Formats: sequence, structure tokens, C-alpha cells
Amino acid sequence: MNALIPQPAELVEKRQEAEGIYTLRVRLAAEETRRAYRFLPGQFNMLYAFGAGDVPMSIVSDPEDGEVIGHTLRAVGPVTKALATLKEGEVLGLRGPFGSSWPLEEAKGRDVLIVTGGLGCAPTLGALHYLFRRREDYSAIKIVHGVKAPKDLILHRQFEEWRRAPNTEVHLTADQSGGRWKHKVGLVPHLLAEVAFDPAKTLVMMCGPEVMMRLAIKQLIYKGLAAERIYLSLERNMKCALGFCGHCQFGPQFICKDGPVLRYDRIHGIFNLKEV
Repeated sequence: MNALIPQPAELVEKRQEAEGIYTLRVRLAAEETRRAYRFLPGQFNMLYAFGAGDVPMSIVSDPEDGEVIGHTLRAVGPVTKALATLKEGEVLGLRGPFGSSWPLEEAKGRDVLIVTGGLGCAPTLGALHYLFRRREDYSAIKIVHGVKAPKDLILHRQFEEWRRAPNTEVHLTADQSGGRWKHKVGLVPHLLAEVAFDPAKTLVMMCGPEVMMRLAIKQLIYKGLAAERIYLSLERNMKCALGFCGHCQFGPQFICKDGPVLRYDRIHGIFNLKEV
């Protein structure tokens, strides 16, 4: 695949997860392109809405899902709104996959702690599907996920399935209570203070708002976790996805090609500068 040219892909399934949030499952149109396409959890595609432009979208499916590739988006800008209006059977463009992936090989035999906030859970969904399909390769799995309000929680059924899996914990929190919310109320870093884990055998995969991640990292390090055991998925304004345009420059690195998954001890100096 030419990384600069969007390949036609058919929208085979569109599912609304919550107000303004959709999961799009697409299949590349050309058989040769489908055979050549490979990705790892944590990588992203550029999805192109014809006449509107393209945007980076995390891949939320498992590499063994076959020819159908899943992406979850929030319709907030002109491109994502255009993608959200597509109907099943219509065509969009796809470039990718791009970027780095989650350290799933390194995590084998260890406990895995997934920490996410809001729709920031999307970059970890591919990793979660991967972990649970290969459950025997990993020790304890603990998921900590926060939302602003109960209505923002998506994937209710999926969280309940994961909660019932062996040696698995799911901890949910919302900034504010309401309705039938039966989980914690508060911020993710506060919830982390209540979650027990062994820092000597735990690897963390985290994504979400950066202010949340900064505070969550402080809590994790306070509880004894080494900085090199923490991996973050970062977001910036990506355009070319190849490190050419400079829109996603992050100090000496580019989120599109050096990230989006980066090890915390390698970026902690610049990550903690709010101006960056």
C-alpha cells in the first residue's frame, strides 16, 4: 500500500455506541490490498471522508478479526461528522496502519493494568481484545476507566464480560453521579489509589486526557511502579502520518511515527511540560 494514497474501503457495519459516538467496521475493497494489510494493537489508520479530509483513528479490533477493521470515533469535527453520516455499503478511504504498538509481547506472564479516561479507551480496545483472546498468556488484568458522566460510558456489555473473566478486575468511575450509576464517583487518579497491584510484576498501558495521565502516573509511581513499566498512547494533530508535515511534533519525536505508544521514562521530561 502506498502510505500517501487512501485505499477504497467499504463500510460493512456501523454501530452507535452512545450519543455522537460510533464504531465503524470497514473492509478494504481490493483483495490484494486486504491480503497485504497487517496491524498491531495500538496502531492507527487515517480514515478519509471524500470531500472532507482524513483523520487518525485507533484500530479497535484484534489482528485476527480477519478482513474487517474496527474504529471508534466521536463525531465532533467536519471529518468525523462526515464519517459518522456514512451508511453501510458506502465507501471511504483508508491509509495505514501507522505508528508504534502496545508492548503485548513484553507483557506476557505479567499483570497488566489498563488505565483510560473517556473515549480515550479507544486506543486500548485492540489491546484488550488481544489480551482476552490470549488470556492464558497473561497473569492478572485490571482495568481502570473513568468518564465525565454516566451517559459517557460506552461498551457497557463489554466491560461486564471482562469483569466476569478469570483473574480480572474492572474499576469504573465518573466525575459525577446520576441515574442508575452503581460504580465509583471521582477521578481516575483517586480510584487508582484504591486499586491493589504488585509493582514488581505489573505493566501499565494508559491513554486519555493528558492531565488525567499526569496525575495517574504520579499515583502509580507513588505506589512503587517503575517509570519504564508505564506506556502511554498520545494524541496530537496528525495530518500526513509519516512525520513529514510536523503537525504532531513532540519535542524531538513525532507522535505519528515514533508514537502514538511511547514509554513514559523516555518522554517524562517533555510530557510534564504543559506547554507541549
